[in-house]
Amino acid sequence: MSDHYYTRTPGIAHDRHLLETELRGYKLRFMTDAGVFSKTGIDFGSRVLVEALQLDKQAKVLDVGCGYGPMGITAAKLAEQGHVTMIDINERAVALATENLKLNGVLNATVLQSDIYEQVKDQTFDTIITNPPIRAGKEVVHRIFEEGAKLLVPGGAMWVVIQKKQGAPSAAAKLEAVFGNVEEVTKEKGYRIFRAQKEV
Repeated sequence: MSDHYYTRTPGIAHDRHLLETELRGYKLRFMTDAGVFSKTGIDFGSRVLVEALQLDKQAKVLDVGCGYGPMGITAAKLAEQGHVTMIDINERAVALATENLKLNGVLNATVLQSDIYEQVKDQTFDTIITNPPIRAGKEVVHRIFEEGAKLLVPGGAMWVVIQKKQGAPSAAAKLEAVFGNVEEVTKEKGYRIFRAQKEV
């Protein structure tokens, strides 16, 4: 596999810098680096998902492919009495996300290096959020949907952002096949937010 963000150990030289942004009314700071997804700024799809996301304050959340942590850290702020588990295959992303928890004073989150769900397969979650790694291929994205459904509690939901031109229609069809209950929550500039709910 080529050396891009869906890589366990990026070989590209470090290029660290600090981003300052606002998500859901929270002023946040993120250390980023070369070799991780959207290193120069919070990507638009993640922003659209975060703005649409509905979470209970006590929610147990899983962020799949967390990168340096913008979605998971925002979710931890929203689910202030709950807990967020953030997973990524990329060890550089995991190190950054861990650093960014401290940078933003987030205590109710954990970051794990995990190839898809390998480190969390014995846990269950109320909500799974993902901006799936399209460049890793359809097989990986479909595994995120299929295996994630098994980790959700009855009535739990998976929130997915996907760009129309990068396969939103086929992703929606796959989510429908897995969950049977899929809603397009919003769409903006070609990005679709899907909420797939597990049967109670």
